[in-house]
Amino acid sequence: MSKKVTETVEELVSPILEDMSLELVEVEYVKEGKSWFLRVFIDKEGGVDIEDCGQVSEKLSEKLDEVDPIPQNYFLEVSSPGAERPLKKDQDYEKAIGKNVYIKTYEPISGEKEFEGILTGFDGNEVTLEITIKTRKKTVSIPFEKVAKARLAVTFS
Repeated sequence: MSKKVTETVEELVSPILEDMSLELVEVEYVKEGKSWFLRVFIDKEGGVDIEDCGQVSEKLSEKLDEVDPIPQNYFLEVSSPGAERPLKKDQDYEKAIGKNVYIKTYEPISGEKEFEGILTGFDGNEVTLEITIKTRKKTVSIPFEKVAKARLAVTFS
């Protein structure tokens, strides 16, 4: 059910975002407590502001009322993915090269399932990170199909 909803919402929101030169990061349809939430995360170069979110929310809300793909009541939220934006598509990984990222894998690689470091490479099959252990730098290659979650990671220096 929720996969069908998210796919339908992606189809509905894509032309709206294209017209506004915005990028779809992710659509999420989840139940929290007794309430359902439809969350649409958008972005653009330099980040989105409250006006971008408001305009997308208004236009998407009209489309959702027309098509009515969701039978139960829900809350629509349109927002930025934030500083720790998820990496979903190949282009997200390519844009993140040179940045600090956090990656969690489905199974251990060299005994570890969580990695944080500088993304140094991505070729569609493998993600390469430079991690620092104490004072030593080490390169780790992670097969892309083993990546469970990936996101930008904020560092405080």
